[in-house]
Order: sequence, then structure tokens, then C-alpha cells
Amino acid sequence: MSQNQILIFDTTLRDGEQSPGCSMNLEEKLRVAAQLEALGVDIIEAGFAIASEGDFEAVHAVAGQCEKAIVASLARAARADIERAGAALKPAKRPRIHTFIATSPLHMQVKLNKSPEQVLESIRESVSLARNLVDDVEWSAEDATRSEPDFLARAIETAIKAGARTINLPDTVGYGTPETYGAMFRDMIGRVPNADQAVFSTHCHNDLGLAVANTLAAVAAGARQVESTINGIGERAGNAAVEEIAMALKVRHDVLPYRTGIVSTEITRASRLISAVTGMHVQPNKAIVGANAFAHESGIHQDGMLKDSSTYEIMTPESVGQGHSSLVLGKHSGRAAFKDKLSQLGYDLADNEFLDAFKRFKDLADAKKQVFDEDIVALVDDEVLRGHDRIQVTEVEVYCGSNGPQRAILTLNIDGEEVTAATRGNGPVDALFNAVRKLVPHDDASLQLYEVSAVTAGTDAQAEVSVVLAENGRTVRGVGAHNDTLVASARAYVNALNKLVVKRGRSALAA
Repeated sequence: MSQNQILIFDTTLRDGEQSPGCSMNLEEKLRVAAQLEALGVDIIEAGFAIASEGDFEAVHAVAGQCEKAIVASLARAARADIERAGAALKPAKRPRIHTFIATSPLHMQVKLNKSPEQVLESIRESVSLARNLVDDVEWSAEDATRSEPDFLARAIETAIKAGARTINLPDTVGYGTPETYGAMFRDMIGRVPNADQAVFSTHCHNDLGLAVANTLAAVAAGARQVESTINGIGERAGNAAVEEIAMALKVRHDVLPYRTGIVSTEITRASRLISAVTGMHVQPNKAIVGANAFAHESGIHQDGMLKDSSTYEIMTPESVGQGHSSLVLGKHSGRAAFKDKLSQLGYDLADNEFLDAFKRFKDLADAKKQVFDEDIVALVDDEVLRGHDRIQVTEVEVYCGSNGPQRAILTLNIDGEEVTAATRGNGPVDALFNAVRKLVPHDDASLQLYEVSAVTAGTDAQAEVSVVLAENGRTVRGVGAHNDTLVASARAYVNALNKLVVKRGRSALAA
């Protein structure tokens, strides 16, 4: 193994499954194991064989399925655990028994009720037994970060002498910091006489949000195996995330000159599979695999992205199997992103039309969390439909509730002059349309159709309203869109009325 090669030990099926509510059945574990091999992890910890009959069967099945990856089973420093692990790993092409015991004063005294010398003897016996069953043995010092350095060094030396070829120094409770965790590895590798006979491994929990940082610090200090999980799932606050470690090493190769066997384009597929089988959804702002990891809303960022994506992306979404970057249109978006979106949707607006559409987009974005393509289409089409109308909606106020009649106050701009009317009706829409009739009399016209549809999903979706008016054999359809259904209704009715006026062939509106 070259000095810059980092082995990826994936414990999603063991430590990851210990997250509350994350249990997987046998079929799901086999699917995950297959994806982990496709991802290129070096070691798959398939479970804790003695924990249950189901765990034993899962380890046994994964061991029989894996073609390239080493398959490991966890075992306490007890004969029954180790023998059970050995039996479960029988079908494996490359089996590993991973045995552990606590080495911190707190754990030895409170949990194990053993003296330091008794713990050293347990290490000798357990590692030796495991080594008689398989060629590949890993030993872990549980709670290593709170262990006394002198005793930890003796424990490591004992484990290597007994046959362990991988030494794991886990930050079991997420207590370490990058400086202290890295220093522990540097110290142990430097002071243990037979340290050169083993690969040193990390296993970091994320209780302080430092799991990945601690892992990378240990790698820089000499660790050559990292234990982690997909999406960082695991007990309490979880583990270091495989995808974050792998991409940190890939992107920052200039300061972390190490390589892994991870096929980065399989990262998103692995993340989504774990999310699906465990029900633990990835937070949108999760690094590498979150929905927002390659999404940009800020106008300054979007302008930079349109010029050169490397201005705001240190890796491409394609490199992790994420598809494409997305410029999310929202209240922070600028003219450049909006113009680019209009071009994608097939619109080529004049300068004045663009500025007016952009203003309306900003108003809509203030009212909505996210603006979708369909919102843009409705917004622009509505503007085109009513841009040159002689009658335009200026302001709408509606008062409604269970105790009617409902009231509406409507202001229209008619040939450049604003007029206002307040009316009542049998419902808010009826009141609103009565106001239109009062301001622009059209007694011969009748409402044939009033239809409302949502442009996009969600309670903040824009409404698109269609209105059909008929008069003396003439039929016209008006359309209006707005995030307020009643404003959209007024726009649709007035749009239809404008078309009716044109069809009448009159040169001026009735007074």
C-alpha cells in the first residue's frame, strides 16, 4: 500500500444502522453493500454478528455477495463474539474481524470494571483468537481520545504483537478537536515500537460537528484508513461522512496529497439509496449531496456562475453524480439570472418589457419562497396580454368572511386616468366583478366561465384565472396570473373586457 493511499472503511451497515429508526432488512443491506462496492469503498463493516440472528445473517449474506471489498464484522473482546464473527464471515473472499475494548479510565472503571492490566490481557487474548480465525484483524481502542497516552501506547503495542494489522483510535464520543486528535495519532505512531507493522485508522463521531475535520487532521498525522458512513449517519450526531472526506481529499489535493479508491460519480446514488432505505432525509444544505449543494440564488453568485461556474463552485455537480447546477430564482436573484431564465424559456423581451417583467418577478419573489419556470411563464404571458390594454388593474382590496355580504374596493387605470369603486357581492369574486361593472359598464356582456388553477405546487403557488365573457355573439377569453387569487381574477376579467372592447370596434370607451 502506497503512503498516500487512504483506505475507506464504510460502517454504514453497522454504526450507521445504529441511528434510531435506521434499521435495514436483509434485502436492503445487500442493496446497500452492492452500492458501496460500486462506490469503491475498501472495507464494508457489515454488522455486529453476535448482536442478533438477523445481524449474523446479514454479515453472512454480505460476505458472500462482495467481490472486491473486505467484509468486516464487529466483535467485543469476548470469545463468543469473536467466534460468532468468524462464523458469519466464512463466505467472504476477504474477511476481517474487528474487535474492540475500551481504554479510557472512565470506561475501564465504570463500564468494564477492569484494571488496566486486565484490559491488556483481554487485548492479547481477543486479538490472538481473532487472528487464528482470519488473517485480517483490526483492533479498536474505544474512547481513545479520553485515554491516558502512556496506557494507550501500551494497548496498541499489545494489539500489534497479538496480530492486529489495523489499529483504530476512535473519537467515540466526539470529544476531540483537529489539533488534539491529530496530535494523538502523531504521538502514538511515533512512540509505539511496532507501529510500522500496522495501518492506523480513524473513527470520528460528530457530537461537536468536527468529525470530518478530525478525520482529515488524523490523515495528515499519519492515519491511512478512515471509518465513516454515507450521509454521516450513526449514533447520536452521527459519524464522519464518506462523501465529505472523499471530496475534501480530491478537491484539496494541494494540501492533502492523498488519494482514495472512491468513484465520486457514485456518491449521490449512494446517498439517495441510504436516504430511501433508512428514511433519514438529507438536509438541503448538506455538503456534497444536499439539494442546495449546487444551487445558487444570490444575484452576485448567479452572475458569476453564468460567466464561469468555477467562480462559486469548487467542484462540479457532475463529479459527484448530482446532475447540473441550478440557478434558483428567488428574491436574491439578479437581472443576469432572470434574463438567462427568460432566454431558456424562449422569451426575447425589449428593454422596457424586460425591466417591467423583472420588477414583477421581484414582487412575486418577495411573496414566494421559490419561483419556478411555470411562474415565470405565467408572469411574462400575463404582462404581454395586458401590457397595452386600455383598462388596467391598479389596486385590489377585498373584505370577506363567513358573515357576508363581501366587499371589494377596486382601482382601475382607464386611458391613463385612475378611477375607484367600492361594491358588495355574494362572495369576494362577485363583489370584485361588480366593481369592474360599475367602473366600466357592460350590461350586455355575461360571464360564461370563471376558472382557477394553480401554476405550481404549494400554498404559495401563483393562481392562473381564466374568464370567458360573451356579448351579442362575441366571445372573448381573458387570463390573469398572480400569487393572490383575487388579484388574478380581477386581471383576468379586465383582460377579457379589453378584448371585448376591441371586438366592439369602438374608438373610445363608454363614459
